[in-house]
Amino acid sequence: MLKKPIALQTFTVRDDLAKDFKGTMEQIAKIGYAGIEIGGDMGGMTQVEFKNFLDSLGLKAMSWHAPPDQLSGNTQAVIDYAKVFDLKFVCCQFYSGQRAGDYFEMAKTLEKAGAKLKDVGIRLCYHNHAHEFTKFDGHYAIDIILANSKRDCLAWELDTFWVKTGGEEPQDYIRRYAGRVPLLHLKDRTSGANPTFAEVGEGVLNWTEIFSAADEAATEWYIVEQDTCQRPPLESARISLENLKKMGVA
Repeated sequence: MLKKPIALQTFTVRDDLAKDFKGTMEQIAKIGYAGIEIGGDMGGMTQVEFKNFLDSLGLKAMSWHAPPDQLSGNTQAVIDYAKVFDLKFVCCQFYSGQRAGDYFEMAKTLEKAGAKLKDVGIRLCYHNHAHEFTKFDGHYAIDIILANSKRDCLAWELDTFWVKTGGEEPQDYIRRYAGRVPLLHLKDRTSGANPTFAEVGEGVLNWTEIFSAADEAATEWYIVEQDTCQRPPLESARISLENLKKMGVA
C-alpha cells in the first residue's frame, strides 16, 4: 500500500476549536497531520492571517467544504477564497434531493461550477452521506450525480463510513470510480445493532481493501474525520493517525 498525506477535517475537533482555536491547531500539527480540510471557522483571523498561521505550523490547507448555493451562486467568491490557501480541491459539503430530477439538476449545477474551478486549477469534489445511496428510478443518487456530470468537472470525495452505512462497500465504489476519487474521507464504523463512528482501524471497515482500491484509483489525500467521538476528539484524531502509520499508509 502506498503512503499518502493525511489531513484532519476540522469538524472532528470543532468543540476544541471553539474553546481554543490556535491551541487546537497547534495540537493537530503536533500529532503529526500533514494538513487540514477547512470546515469554515478561522478563529477570528482573516483568510491571509489564517493561511500564515497554518504555514507557521507546517499544516497544509488541502481542501475546503463549500455549500452548494455558494458554489452555484457565487463561484468567483469560492475561487477567491481557494486561491488564498492555494487549494487544489474544493468540495460540495452537502446536498439532499427528493427525486431523481433533483440530483440530475445538481449534477449539472456542480458541473458548471466545476468547469470554472477547473479553469483555475481547482478540482471540485462531491462529498457524500448515506442518503446518496437511496435509489431513484433504480439508480443511487450518487450514481445519478456522477453519471450526469463530466468527470473532469466533478470528482468525488468518498466518505467510507457513509458508503458503508448506505449499504455498499467503500472499496467497490472506489474501484468503480477509479480516477475520480482524489480524496477519501476515512471514517470507521463500530459493529452491533446501533453502529456509530470509531477511530480509523478501531471498527469494522476493511481498510486493507479500501487502501488497495485507493492505490488503484490514484487517490491523492486521505482525510480523517470523526463526526462524534467517545474519547476526547484530539485523542481520537491521534489514535486514527497512529493506526494509519501502523497500517503503512501514513
